[in-house]
Amino acid sequence: MPFFAYKARNARGELMQGVLEGADSNAVADQLFNTGVTPVEITATRKPAAENKDGFLKRLFEPKVRPLDVQLFSRQMYTLQKAGVPIMRSLGGLQESATNPAFSRVLKDLRESLDAGRELSAAMRSHTDVFSNFFLNMVRVGESTGRLEEVFLHLYDHLEFERDMRQRVKSALRYPAFVMMAMMVALVVINMFVIPAFVKVFEGFRTELPFMTRLLIGFSNFTVNHWPVMFGLLIAALAGFRLYIGTPRGRYQWDKIKLRIPIVGKIMLKATLARFARSFALASKSGVPIVQALTVVAQTVDNTYISSRIEQMREGVERGESILRTAVTTGVFTPIVLQMVAVGEETGELDSLMEEIAGMYEREVDYELKTLAAQIEPILISGLGLLVLVLALGIFLPIWDLGKAAIK
Repeated sequence: MPFFAYKARNARGELMQGVLEGADSNAVADQLFNTGVTPVEITATRKPAAENKDGFLKRLFEPKVRPLDVQLFSRQMYTLQKAGVPIMRSLGGLQESATNPAFSRVLKDLRESLDAGRELSAAMRSHTDVFSNFFLNMVRVGESTGRLEEVFLHLYDHLEFERDMRQRVKSALRYPAFVMMAMMVALVVINMFVIPAFVKVFEGFRTELPFMTRLLIGFSNFTVNHWPVMFGLLIAALAGFRLYIGTPRGRYQWDKIKLRIPIVGKIMLKATLARFARSFALASKSGVPIVQALTVVAQTVDNTYISSRIEQMREGVERGESILRTAVTTGVFTPIVLQMVAVGEETGELDSLMEEIAGMYEREVDYELKTLAAQIEPILISGLGLLVLVLALGIFLPIWDLGKAAIK
């Protein structure tokens, strides 16, 4: 589409200038009116030279759209829709106030798509890297039911829950990860530098060294002589693992294994089920049919194993089975949750009880995260103690034996 240079005045009478893309000058004028400014002059022009020259480099180094941007967008859209502001004018105002250039371009594209006659959900589908499938489906439901402002509010709460959960998991795992990294660095330094220095001392003993000492020296010599091969094998193993989990089967198997990891696995499972319950309650409150809600929610749990179980529930409901029966066959819900599902299905308050289930799982996850450090600490202490014991037996035992022989 051609570009048009415009001069316009906003509500305060201030002069504004810029370049917009549109089918013709009338379309550009409509865009300006929808953003709350009055055009004074519109003339055809070429695409700005600076955009042609520097646009690629600017987009390469500028920050990408963050989940927080989408979350704030949801809250702002709820406020604007509740106040009765038209969608085009809402998007225009948010575009001008956006602090992230990448997200500002997304809003600009949404406005252009709406100006071309497309629905908001259809326009958002051009930006699947910004808006998730769950977000898109919920917006589409809000458009069809006339409850778009409520959907945006629910989406804001949902994204806030997701962000809070990720932050708490990262915070809980920060200390154990730091200790594990310190242990790995210590092992590398000991094998590459410390043990080789002691080997020269041991060679002067001219006696048979203890088994643990010989084992440490052998492993150290192997590390020093073959560290490039070991490093290459490590990189190849990591690359192969990433390629494997990039396949549907590999992703399914890894997601299933993650839930069985001691201590951490149960936290992942409860967090995933909390996300499922919260998403299902949101979809149900927004008027989505149960079968469609299960299809949409299956895309939000971020775990292909649990997602397949939700798809299994959907297939059972399509065959006419109750939600309780299909939930039992999945084998992932606790008896208390199944009992609440039974009550909700019988009373017709399934959405409210799903929120209760989500809250229960969230409280359990919160407790598990608070006690995660206490649960992992004995394992870390045992690992450090074992490392110190091996080093003491392997390095200091020969020196101790030599000291005793010298005393005698």
